[in-house]
Amino acid sequence: MSGAAFPDYRGRRVLVTGASGFIGGHVVAALVKHGAEVCAVARRKGLRLTGVDQVITADLGRPGSARIVVERARPAITFHLAGYGVDPTERESALAERLNTGVAAELAEACATSRDGGWQGQHLVNTGSALEYGVATGDLIESTIPQPTTRYGMTKLAGTRAIELVALRDGLRAVTARLFTVYGPGEHPGRLLPSLLQAAREGASLQLTGGAQRRDFTWVGDVVDSLLRLGLSSAPALGVVNTATGVLTSVREFAERAADVIALPRSALGFGSLPPRSSEMSHDAVNIDRLRAVAPPAPATSIEVGVGLTYRAVSGR
Repeated sequence: MSGAAFPDYRGRRVLVTGASGFIGGHVVAALVKHGAEVCAVARRKGLRLTGVDQVITADLGRPGSARIVVERARPAITFHLAGYGVDPTERESALAERLNTGVAAELAEACATSRDGGWQGQHLVNTGSALEYGVATGDLIESTIPQPTTRYGMTKLAGTRAIELVALRDGLRAVTARLFTVYGPGEHPGRLLPSLLQAAREGASLQLTGGAQRRDFTWVGDVVDSLLRLGLSSAPALGVVNTATGVLTSVREFAERAADVIALPRSALGFGSLPPRSSEMSHDAVNIDRLRAVAPPAPATSIEVGVGLTYRAVSGR
């Protein structure tokens, strides 16, 4: 992360769903570092998280469970990072609707009912997805009409809208940080950077698509900083805030620049040996003016620095 200080979280009760996941784990570590009293929600029993005050084991797939979790934790602010459908093996439509839409709505309702009157920041920070925009064209600004084509994008968008309805109706301070291509330590093994790191370790080549699709690659430490900054905003009805760098990079260029950092020969990158995947998103530029206005500064870690930090973290160097 940037090394920014967030003293306003010290001593505050903070609930984090998806605490054992990629981004959730980094959010928990940051909150612990800044002195928050973290209550983490996890699906499996026996999960141990360093510095966490309480771990609540809950199956958020069960209707009503999110409300019970909020009632138990009584948080000043909730960071919602649990979701379903990012992993290619997660393909159950009913679970996607429940975990991406139903849980978001339940959390918003529960946070509106049991909010901490002494907390001046957001009551709920939800994490959205670039896939909510789907095939929308042109520069992606928060007012762009979403056109999701995947089950994940559709259900995440429905969750975003459910939170917005509660915020407008009940005065809940809530924000959805719409994330793009986040990378860093703890990513799923099948994603691009972990695959590059594995190829470097094994001295192997890596099969890739042509890599022409463009994305906004954002280092996870920057994303966490932005989430914490958004959480401290006292603005009502923030709605959606694009959370990214505002810079597009093709998958090919990212892979090549990352390969240079981790000493993987570019000749090992087998561009074009795999066909493009229909679910892969390629989009136009991401407008981050709102993020700059509400929670500056915007993410700015370069690909070389972000990959280098990730490489050292996963290799123990």
